[in-house]
Amino acid sequence: MHRAHLTVRGRVQGVGFRWHVVREAGALGVHGWVRNCPDGSVEAEGEGGRATLEQWIESVRRGPPAAHVTEVETSWSEGSPRHRGFDVRD
Repeated sequence: MHRAHLTVRGRVQGVGFRWHVVREAGALGVHGWVRNCPDGSVEAEGEGGRATLEQWIESVRRGPPAAHVTEVETSWSEGSPRHRGFDVRD
């Protein structure tokens, strides 16, 4: 199982960004979570096949129409599944 941990910067809070991430993850079958961070960034983690996660990351880079993504920092790992479904965390 591949895992991608993302930190997304730009205009990504207050623009429906987390719901965009959830919707795209659901469409691709990615499991994980997303949350807003106090510094204005958004953090997310997704699990799935490498090619699927790369598609998901590309959709995160695009964001919803009101967002403006300036950076997506990605770290990769592998291991046993940690998540079922895709959640919005506080």
